[in-house]
Amino acid sequence: MKLIGMLDSPFVRRVAVSLQLLGIKFEHQPLSVFHTFEAFAQINPVVKAPTFICDDGTALMDSTLILQYAAALAPARKLLATEPLALQYQLQLLGLALAACEKSVQLLHEIQLGAEDKQHDAWRARVTNQLLAAYDELEQHLAQTPPAISSDSLDLATVTIAVAWDFTCKKLPQLMDSSHFPALALLSSQAECLPEFQSAPLGDGACVCG
Repeated sequence: MKLIGMLDSPFVRRVAVSLQLLGIKFEHQPLSVFHTFEAFAQINPVVKAPTFICDDGTALMDSTLILQYAAALAPARKLLATEPLALQYQLQLLGLALAACEKSVQLLHEIQLGAEDKQHDAWRARVTNQLLAAYDELEQHLAQTPPAISSDSLDLATVTIAVAWDFTCKKLPQLMDSSHFPALALLSSQAECLPEFQSAPLGDGACVCG
């Protein structure tokens, strides 16, 4: 099985970390949707990261769908609860974390494009407010109920929160003040010390996967 995509994407990285927590062996092929478009297109004509190539050659897209499939491959290790109330809470946090990922990526692309007109300024302000609102909500939840941070206890929501926060802070440092989000900063620093995170660091290279 192969995971295709760069670890500078929070969506690719959350899959890489989660697959390792699930104990699923895979090869990581760090292809870019920009710089290696043609090579990526030969694997998946849609050129969407992450792409996951199953053992039979089937290509899966979208990090959430890939992880749904991965969960079926490793039923002994659960990254989401089965009890309704616990699952409801995890999905609430997961939705906020995915929103933070999405808005961070949108802002990064907008900055890289360098659009200067007033329409883009208004759009950037709106997306920035959405991003900060997601982190404000997450901060409140985590301050009230800090999650356990270990390879055995991590759930998918916590993985995604940690990946999102690290991505935003490193790619958009001008927007983030960690002193305003102590619970998020603590969660991220603890998660980044785990072997599953260290073997799939934020960046352009391939992860070291077992």
